[in-house]
Amino acid sequence: MTLPAAVRGRVEERLGPVRSAAPVGGGCINRALRLETGNGAAFLKYNPNAPAGFFPAEARALERLRSAAAGELRVPRVLGAFDPAEEGAPGEPAWLLLEWVEPGRRGPDFDERLGRGLAALHASADGGWGWEEDNFIGPLPQANPPARRWADFWREHRLEPRLRAVREAGYTPGPREEWDHLLDALPELLGAGDEDGPSLLHGDLWGGNVLAAAGGEPCVVDPAAYRGHREVDLAMTELFGGFGARFYAAYEEARPLRPGYRKGRRAVYQLYYLLVHVELFGGGYVAQTRAALREALA
Repeated sequence: MTLPAAVRGRVEERLGPVRSAAPVGGGCINRALRLETGNGAAFLKYNPNAPAGFFPAEARALERLRSAAAGELRVPRVLGAFDPAEEGAPGEPAWLLLEWVEPGRRGPDFDERLGRGLAALHASADGGWGWEEDNFIGPLPQANPPARRWADFWREHRLEPRLRAVREAGYTPGPREEWDHLLDALPELLGAGDEDGPSLLHGDLWGGNVLAAAGGEPCVVDPAAYRGHREVDLAMTELFGGFGARFYAAYEEARPLRPGYRKGRRAVYQLYYLLVHVELFGGGYVAQTRAALREALA
């Protein structure tokens, strides 16, 4: 993988000469490189097909998480972001430049630190449901307008847009009457959200977005941040696995969950991410989506 000349020139304006660029694996949307520059190592991801505003939105989310984490969780420092639409540079790739986080092995208290750190992050929200701007979940648009009730936000700006897109793509993620019943029941099902109030969410907290840094501490990357119910992040951690029992115990010790999370709300929140996966990756996730729908209605 080569570093595009236009990207190299703009990165060198910030960090000095790029001496080497080595591919970094793990992503399926963007191309990623470890750069050695005149000011040390850096992480670069770029995408010639990124939608307008893609990387600047991620940069602002990272900066907000980094400020809110206050040392409880490591979040990479943003070194720069470039959007060709904003900069009047059509044809150039969009990119995001971050500090390089040297990978390491998980320390003996990794799970506990991650659980406590997430609980601290969730205690830091200032503002109502939504976000100051729309952003993205993967490459898909994610709307974040303000809402009076949490159930309204989840229905109108999470489940319904993805459900429409999946149906328009020709998939059937469950009987229409079951979806209608679930959507109508959300005010009752998600009342705990309004009781807890908004939290600052990572927004895409699956195992691939949690790293172990060289010191053994947890580091979170690739957010889709907004202010929502804290259980959304927890539901995502349980969807594809990779988080240990000590993580959940540490979180609940710091911020106990309200009754009913595992009985129904978890599945309601997982449905959003499953619909995203159907939209991005196809019918292989339809059966899992239907199962989550049944669980949410049980």
